[in-house]
Amino acid sequence: MAAALALLGRAAGLVTGAQRLLRLGGSAERCLSRGIGSDERPKRPLTAYFRFLKENHSAFRQNNPEMSNVELVRKIAGAWKELPASQKQVYEEARKTDWQRYEEQLAAYKAQLTPAQAAALKEERRRRLAKRRSFRAKRELTVLGKPKRPRSGFNIFVSENFQESEGISPVAKLKQLFDAWRKLSSSQKQPYLQLAEDDKVRYENEMKSWEAKMVELGREDLIRSRRQRPKNKTAETAKKAETAKGSSRENKAKLKLKKSEE
Repeated sequence: MAAALALLGRAAGLVTGAQRLLRLGGSAERCLSRGIGSDERPKRPLTAYFRFLKENHSAFRQNNPEMSNVELVRKIAGAWKELPASQKQVYEEARKTDWQRYEEQLAAYKAQLTPAQAAALKEERRRRLAKRRSFRAKRELTVLGKPKRPRSGFNIFVSENFQESEGISPVAKLKQLFDAWRKLSSSQKQPYLQLAEDDKVRYENEMKSWEAKMVELGREDLIRSRRQRPKNKTAETAKKAETAKGSSRENKAKLKLKKSEE
């Protein structure tokens, strides 16, 4: 199921990317066709610490073969922290030299770009940064334990009936389930819709507790605004809404009948 949803997400991403490229008027395509792309942009030089990490990683790995990658990086970071200032200065001077060379190369790279190419590459970089910020924000919410959003009736139906079969792709399987869902009667959908309502209650209760915890941590920026929070409808308000809805349906039916008579 997860693989199928991931596949759908990638497909949607490709479509979105194509749409954005069209909105740019093909400037990115022209940019690539002329042999100038973001891959040719000079790379930013490594910081003093990352230069130390790159140069010493192999030696630390040989001396600590049993360590995981995370443990190894922590060990190298500790070694960097204890490194004398005179030895750190060597790496810092190398960074300054590389940075001066980088600025010269970057200026030469920008000078050869046409306005259309520069705009296309700027938009490409903006999208990459936005994607990176979005990923970091989602990762932070996961670490902070934000409750998972409630599932819809259709989501629950899919999770209960999805079984990968040979000879059919996950996307095709999801399409089959979507068609099957549309053909279900209201009474057949009701159990799934009720489970979805129960999941909404679960989500709201967990969100209230989570938001209270975020306030204690000083992360009010993660709290939903009042407009985002669902309003609790009273029985009277719900009754009025249902009456208005029924009246609207009746008026539509009358209008349709009148047109057929004409």
